[in-house]
Amino acid sequence: MAQLIVRDLEDDLKARLRERARARGHSMEEEARRILRGALMQPSPSPTGGLGARIAARFRGIELGADESFPELRGETVRSAELEMPPARTAGARAGRAPRRR
Repeated sequence: MAQLIVRDLEDDLKARLRERARARGHSMEEEARRILRGALMQPSPSPTGGLGARIAARFRGIELGADESFPELRGETVRSAELEMPPARTAGARAGRAPRRR
């Protein structure tokens, strides 16, 4: 088995590792091995994958219904959304009160 020496480890980090190991009933070395295994067993993101790749990975395996589809938008021009503003209301109407009469 290989060995790993970690130099310049902050005292606070070492203390937190010691406490975590103690709470779980492990030695500091075993706890460090478990942390490394857990972190490295997860698939790492592709260095070329951007936001789109991360979104696709998150929803991979979710099937759309027969009547659901999403058009491919690659190469489309980006447009701002066209939203309709509700009619302006008086201050009293916004608060749920009738407007004051003068």
